[in-house]
Amino acid sequence: MPTKTRIFINLPVADLERSKAFFAALGFGFDLRFTDETAACMAVSEEIFVMLLTHEKFGQFSPLPIADARKANEVLLALSYGSREEVDEVMAKALDAGATEVRPADDLGFMYGRSFADLDGHIWEPVWLSINQMMADKAD
Repeated sequence: MPTKTRIFINLPVADLERSKAFFAALGFGFDLRFTDETAACMAVSEEIFVMLLTHEKFGQFSPLPIADARKANEVLLALSYGSREEVDEVMAKALDAGATEVRPADDLGFMYGRSFADLDGHIWEPVWLSINQMMADKAD
């Protein structure tokens, strides 16, 4: 049986404990086997993980300076959800936990998304997509 590919997204954070609390408020859990005082392994799904790393730890992996995500685009992290309501729930939790809304909701009918910046300025986009509705819209 083939091995499943996993993705590990590494993000530098200014305050690890504050970032852990922020993402816990959004409902994410952490894999304690890969979590210590310099890093936290946030489980998004069985195959997707986000490594929240202190600036010092992140610097061990790259000699380049850490980008200030509040001043320049760095990456857009889109996560799919099962409904528009779930997208709005995640957005509300993020805002309550200290996130900043990046732009108004984007509603294309077959796709609905929101956008927020976390405590370090990384942009997250919770999104719902109906492939069936998209195909029906294209057929018209």
